[in-house]
Amino acid sequence: MQPLLWRSTETLLLTLWVGGLWTVGYLAVPVLFHELDDRALAGTLAGRMFTALAYLGLVAGSMLLIAGLRRPGGWRHWRTLVVLAMLGLVVIGQFVLQPAIAELRAARLAAGGEAAREFARLHGLASVLYLVNSLLGMGLVLFGAGTGTSRAEASGPQGP
Repeated sequence: MQPLLWRSTETLLLTLWVGGLWTVGYLAVPVLFHELDDRALAGTLAGRMFTALAYLGLVAGSMLLIAGLRRPGGWRHWRTLVVLAMLGLVVIGQFVLQPAIAELRAARLAAGGEAAREFARLHGLASVLYLVNSLLGMGLVLFGAGTGTSRAEASGPQGP
């Protein structure tokens, strides 16, 4: 792929992933829980959105990781390490925490029971990991992860 096309693809992938994190987690899901009277339905819909977003993150993050390995410094470059950390958080959330939460939810949590406490603990942990991922993604956006260069390098020569 041509360098400019590759950088544009990186920017698009990062925008989709991080924009999705912020839109789903901090806009769509809170609106669901606020507007729907049925909390179980809101939770089901939120879970489906988070699952779709996790798979988007796995695809986008994998491609961004490949791009990072093409940069000078490869594995040692900070952007590559941040993308790798974000991918790790997606994997933990989607394939470790989410199945455990779904199992507890399916067991029809008894209010105040041990299952309810475990559900709350896992849900809280998943929320913290999601926040960390959102902040890491914001850092990548703010510092130009999709450009492959610093903003000064990308803008070209500056004055005399």
